[in-house]
Amino acid sequence: MPITLRPRQRARLKARAHALEPIVQIGQAGATEKVTAEVDRSLTAHGLIKVKLAGDRDARDALATTLAARTDAAIVQQVGRIVVLWRPRPDDEPIED
Repeated sequence: MPITLRPRQRARLKARAHALEPIVQIGQAGATEKVTAEVDRSLTAHGLIKVKLAGDRDARDALATTLAARTDAAIVQQVGRIVVLWRPRPDDEPIED
């Protein structure tokens, strides 16, 4: 089930993600099983991560959508080569509206 974020939730997550550095960098090979597993582990550990993508605009958009779908995460923001992904962790407090 895809995660849907309301505008206020998205704004709060963007603010939290501003200071983060990309944790995972994806090259020309794309969303391989190993890369997807690493993104999944990072989401489990951190909840909110930045991922740096390679390729042209259409390829980056497709890659971000694929990663979000495979890891059951929400795309918070995508600016240029950086995409911010979020998946709630069991011990996290709910994001206020």
